[in-house]
Amino acid sequence: MRTGVFIDGGYFEKIIKNEFGEVPIDFSKLIAVLVEGRELLRTYYYNCLPYQSSPPTEEESQRFARKERFFSYLRRLPRFCVRLGKLAYRGMTNDGKKIFEQKGIDTLLSIDMVNLAATKQVSNIILLAGDSDYIPAVEVVKSHGVGVILYHSQKKDSYHVDLWQTCDERFPINQSLINKIRIPSP
Repeated sequence: MRTGVFIDGGYFEKIIKNEFGEVPIDFSKLIAVLVEGRELLRTYYYNCLPYQSSPPTEEESQRFARKERFFSYLRRLPRFCVRLGKLAYRGMTNDGKKIFEQKGIDTLLSIDMVNLAATKQVSNIILLAGDSDYIPAVEVVKSHGVGVILYHSQKKDSYHVDLWQTCDERFPINQSLINKIRIPSP
C-alpha cells in the first residue's frame, strides 16, 4: 500500500539552518530517500509565507518573493502538495528581534494525516516534525492501523520526546541523509 509524507516546513528549515548551515536541498531526492522501498501517495509540505509589514520593506519584499518561488518549485514536483498557514507577529525579544509564530500548520497537517488514515489511502505515514501538538493526530492515525515513521532533528532538545515515543519508527536527520539529498555545489 501507499505512503503519505508530511513535512513541517518550518521545522525542517530550522534543522537545515541550525545543524547543517543552510545547505541547498533537492526535495525530489529527499522524498525518494524518505519513501525508499514504498509507494508514494503524495507529499504534503506545510509552511507559511514570511511576514511583511505594511508597507513592506525592500528586504521583506525580497524574502517574500524568494519564498513564493520556492513554494512554486515544490508545487511543480510530482505528487507534491504545498499547504500554507499564516505567520503571526508576536512582539519583540529583549535584544530587539521580531518574534513570529506559525498559525494553522499543526491543524492542517493533523487533519490531512488523520483523513488519509481514516479513508485507508495509506498504510504508512512519514512525519518530518518535532512538535508535541502532533501527538493526538499520530495516536488517531495509529488507531486506524497506519504506521507512523518520524524523521527528526539529531538534537534531543529540538523534538518533543513524547512525539518520538508515540511514533512507531524514528530516524534522525543526520549528515548521512543530508549528503544524499543536498544539491551539489557547482
